[in-house]
Amino acid sequence: MSKRVILITGGNGGIGISTARAFLDERPENSVWLGIHNRRDQADALALTTPDRCRCLPLDVTSPADWRTTVHAILAAEGRVDVLVNNAGSHKDMLLGTMPAATWSEILAANLDSTFHGCQAVLPSMISQRWGRIVNVSSLSALLAPAGQTHYAAAKAGIVALTQSLAKEVARIGITVNAVCPGYVDTDSLAHWSEPERKAAQARIPMRRFGKPAEIAAVIRFLACEEASYVTGSTIKIDGGVL
Repeated sequence: MSKRVILITGGNGGIGISTARAFLDERPENSVWLGIHNRRDQADALALTTPDRCRCLPLDVTSPADWRTTVHAILAAEGRVDVLVNNAGSHKDMLLGTMPAATWSEILAANLDSTFHGCQAVLPSMISQRWGRIVNVSSLSALLAPAGQTHYAAAKAGIVALTQSLAKEVARIGITVNAVCPGYVDTDSLAHWSEPERKAAQARIPMRRFGKPAEIAAVIRFLACEEASYVTGSTIKIDGGVL
């Protein structure tokens, strides 16, 4: 396949931007679409450097209607969607005992519901072309749930289970579905940490450093390539050896 059309959600974050760059560098024919909800400064900057190959679209990943609009726009422009990277998500740490029900619902919608809506939106196109790659970004919290993240850990663990089940449903029609579980990654989400907090976290990592967004993007790009056609239903942790 000489050209692939890739949709990446959470396209303005560190992992999203690095994943977009990985696909753009992979081959000159690739076309990348970035789904953006709020901030889009980094995504716009990347699109400006490759305007014929990288585009931004407004996308609230919790909205089925937004998903339908986004996928319809890509199909109208490209005729296909080959790769979906469900990267968007958010967390709001707090203890369960004092957690408002609205916060529980908000975090599950942003992480788990959004993955469901995304998979459902692209499947008709992938099924009709009998080829597709879906990579869902979960988290190390799905495998090693910390205190204060009952909602986030449950949502990310749900992504792992969703991935395994969907992979079985579409395995015979050329579609693979996999998940990645990043650990500590040096993105904006860690920018507010103090130096003692950073050192304490790094001490828990056997490699004694945080991951780089490009290291997560490299695994996502591999899972989406043609050579990874026998890898499906897998969950790959990228955490410097924490587990």
